[in-house]
Order: sequence, then C-alpha cells, then structure tokens
Amino acid sequence: MTAPAWMQLATYLALLLLIAWPLARMMEAVIQGRFTAGARWEQPLWRLAGIDPRQEQGWLGYATGLLVFNGLGVIALYALQRLQHVLPLNPQGMAAVAPDSAFNTAISFVTNTNWQGYGGESTMSDLTQMFGLTVQNFLSAATGIVVVSALIRGFARHGAQAVGNVWVDLTRVTLWILLPLSFVFALVLAGQGVVQTLSPYPELQTVEPLAWQQPRIGDDGQPVTDAQGQVVLEDRQGDTQTLAVGPVASQLAIKMIGTNGGGFFNANSAHPYENPTALTNFLQMLSIFVIPTALCFVFGRMVGDLRQGWALLAAMTVVFVVAVVAATVAEQQGNPVLASLGVDQQAGATQSGGNMEGKEVRFGINASTLFAAITTAASCGAVNAMHDSFTPLGGAVPLLLIQLGEVIFGGVGSGLYGMLVFALMAVFIAGLMIGRTPEYLGKKIETHEMKMISIVILVTPLLVLLGTAVAVLAEAGRTGIANPGPHGFTEVLYALSSASNNNGSAFAGLSANTPFYNTLLAVAMWFGRFAVIVPVLAIAGSLAAKKRIAVTEGTLPTHGPLFVVLLIGTVLLVGLLNYVPALALGPVVEHLMLNPR
Repeated sequence: MTAPAWMQLATYLALLLLIAWPLARMMEAVIQGRFTAGARWEQPLWRLAGIDPRQEQGWLGYATGLLVFNGLGVIALYALQRLQHVLPLNPQGMAAVAPDSAFNTAISFVTNTNWQGYGGESTMSDLTQMFGLTVQNFLSAATGIVVVSALIRGFARHGAQAVGNVWVDLTRVTLWILLPLSFVFALVLAGQGVVQTLSPYPELQTVEPLAWQQPRIGDDGQPVTDAQGQVVLEDRQGDTQTLAVGPVASQLAIKMIGTNGGGFFNANSAHPYENPTALTNFLQMLSIFVIPTALCFVFGRMVGDLRQGWALLAAMTVVFVVAVVAATVAEQQGNPVLASLGVDQQAGATQSGGNMEGKEVRFGINASTLFAAITTAASCGAVNAMHDSFTPLGGAVPLLLIQLGEVIFGGVGSGLYGMLVFALMAVFIAGLMIGRTPEYLGKKIETHEMKMISIVILVTPLLVLLGTAVAVLAEAGRTGIANPGPHGFTEVLYALSSASNNNGSAFAGLSANTPFYNTLLAVAMWFGRFAVIVPVLAIAGSLAAKKRIAVTEGTLPTHGPLFVVLLIGTVLLVGLLNYVPALALGPVVEHLMLNPR
C-alpha cells in the first residue's frame, strides 16, 4: 500500500477518535436520561402519547414495542410509495411505485438496509424521499441504538426485571442524538455543493446532440426481453438533458450518520450532486463510523469500565485496518489479465496506476477502497465506486466484511450488539478451554444465553446461503444474472449477504428489481434484522436479572490484549466459517481464473 494511502487511513482513524470521544459523553447522558436540557421538551410528548417515562419494560415488552413500531413503519412507507402519484410534492409527476418494488423498499428502509432496486431520481417523488425514506432513516437508526442500549443495561444492572422503556429510548435517541447531528451535517454538505432544493428538474440544452440506447419498457413496467432472454434495446437521441435535483443534503446527512446508505440518486455517493468533492467524501466516511465508535465508549461508561469499550474498539480497528490494506493493495495492482495482452503491468499505464474501472477520478483508488471497506464494515451500503468492477480479491473484502455480520464497527447499535454477542461467544470458548463457567462483566453465561447467541450467529448465514441457493436454482433468479460464471455467482451471493446482514450495498451487474428478487431480498432483510434483535433483547433481559459475581483469580480479563486476540479469532472463525464453500465458488475461483499460473 502506498504512502498516501497509509496517510489517509491514519488521518481518518485519528480524526474519528477525536470526534467520537466527546460525542460518547453526550450520547451516554441521553441514553441514561441525564440530558436535562431536553427534559422540558419531552414532557408534552409523554402526556400526548400517554407514556410514563419512569415505567420501564422487560425484554419481551421492549421487543414487542419495536416489532409493532417497525411493522407500522413498513405499512406507512408502502402506502406512501403506492399513492405518491396523487400526493403533493411530486414536481416530476412520478408514477406509483410497483407493488413488489414498494414492498421491498418499505422493508429495506425500515430495517436500516436501504437496498435500492430502483433509480431514486426517476422513481420517488420529493414527498416519498423526505417523509418516507428520510424519516425511516432516522427511525431505523434509532432502533439499532435503543437495542444496544437495552443490552448494555443488561450488563450494567443486576437483579433487575426491566431493560428500559422503548418509547422513551426511541424518542430521546431521535431527538437529541440523530436530529442535531444530521442538521449540522446537512448544512455542511449543502455548503460544500450537495444539492438541496424542491424545484422541478431543470432541462438544459446540450453542447451537441446525443444518441444512446436504452431498454424497451413493457406494459408491466419491466424491460422487454427477446426469445434468448436478452434485454431489447431501442435507439434514442436528443439535444437536451434533464438534471435531477431535490432535497439531497437533508437525506444524505442521516443516510451516513445513521449508517443507512440509501441514496437520493441511483449512483449513490458516486454522484457529483451527492458527493461533489474529496472533502465531502472524507466527511461522509467519518460520519459513517462516528456513532459506532462513540458507542464503544458509551458501553465502557455504562458498565463502569472504559477499558471494556477500548478492547472492543481495538478488535474492530485491527480487522478494519487489515481489510483496508487488502482491498487497496488488490486494486493498486490492477487486473493481471492486462499483462497477458501485452500491456505494461509495471506502470499500469492503461489503469492510472491500478484498477480504476468503476471508480470516480476525483476520488481515485485509495479513497474508493477506503470508502468500500467503511461502508461494508458498517451496515451503511452507500458506495462511491462500483464494487462489481473491483478485482476478485478487492471485491471479496467488502463481501467478507458484510458476511462477518458487520460487527467491525458495524451499523449504529447493530455493530456493537453484534460484537458483544461475539464477546460472549469468546468467553464461552475460553471457559470450555479451562473447564470453568464462562462469565463476562460479572455475569455468568449459561444455557439460555448460549441458545440465544446461537440464533443470533446462525440466522444470517442461513438466510444468505439458503437465499443464494434458491436464487441460482430458480429460473427467475438466474434470469437476473448478467455475468455468467463465478462473477455472476458472486453478484447473487453479495446481494443475499447484503440483504440478510442489512447492509444494502450492491455488487451491481445483477438485475434485482424483479418480483422474484424484490420478494426474496425483502424476506431476507426482515428476518436478518428482527430475528437477530429479538434474541439480543432476550439476552439483555436474562443478563439484567442475574446477580453480579465477584472477580476471582480464575476470571478471564476482558480488557487486555489476550482478550482482543481471542475476540478477533472468534469473529473470524465463527463469522466466516459458514461462508467458505460459497466464497470458493465465487471470488476465489474468479481470482484463480485471472491468475492461471
């Protein structure tokens, strides 16, 4: 990896730590109910909703509240998409979204996945973008934070029957953490040139006439195919260009801060109106990790031992740095096939020093690979380059980060509660080695906790592998694969991994906006989110009810280098073992095909 790439990575990590440390203090005060400045604003809300903020819930009531809340969100967002053609704030006259696409999108944004099988600027009205997608960006992010808050209370409390009040937690996290951060960040982005307007799309005269081909669309709204299954193209020409604009900065801010990822534009953060400069690109990368990093410190503060938070952060950082180095080196080396064609591989003359395919020139390889690692380590899904155009090993890095369960920093809340589950697994493995009942932060890890941990760890691999098998076996699934062979298989595997782990980024190249994929991925997204959240809350309730046991000479320290190494090993071994055969069929085979020697 080149010196500029190392400097960029070091600067990024230093600034991330500098921002996250003070943010953690504010977040901990909000979660603990000590943010007195907001108290007088909250009281009218509690009275209006009939909520007693002092009355807490057990884990089952907490989980039920979240399921009902998010279920209503799916219904509301689905209805908004289906009715947008008769609702206001639709200057371009966008039609109603197709039922299967609306269903997929509703579940996608409610689960913090933000998978997009559509072009945002050509499908969604301003009303849907603002009151549908952006609102769910806030609420889905708040859901992740309140779940990890409940789990941390489980560790911090002893002999308790409650883990918090879900309605109070959701309100406070949204009002006093996500909204202020997003408001300030949106102003910064708008000041840097990110579009923010409610005006209709302007139509401008081009310098010279344009000619292009585009898929012919049938009466069902889907591309027409011929007898061989190929998309039928039709010739078009014109001398004007319509520029898509809209309320982008306001959606972009929470998209990044809430690790959502759904962009206003189809090109996402590769679009110049959504990510115009190297500075906005760097700020967006910082915003993705800032809350997940701060939550590690919040965890340390709430359990009364900051070293515990530092240990989790260290494990995340080590794996993340290795991933960034691997992806950057693979892309800087370029495509080895060019050497066999007689191209000067030493300088990589035709690729500007490496594999620039699918990357924006204004970002280059270093910023593109760092962004790819960040967005897939977190459950964000925003992209500033096309992962489909990465080299096989370079593209395998984002795929692996997703398949780890996105616990390497991870999404807001979801990353930390995923890593805490692996921490519980790590102490269980250590306990088996020495024949001692495992314990973590003074809480014994027993049969009930291990059953819930098993569900959390196994549910996403089952969704990914079974979903991929269904997609490649079904005719409707194979029809969407544009690239035959291992690369096409990787595209399907990536799509199911992204959906099941609630990432939302796409490998591209897969035609996924079909009834088959919209339904399959929606099911994967829903269960990938809530089949994990419910057992995590069950663990929180069980731990909160336990008495804290005293530290003895046989207690495994969970704040030192030994535990960090054990945790990293557990994440890599348990998190990736299920995927090895599938990875061998995809990126591994493709890499060997490009490097026959």
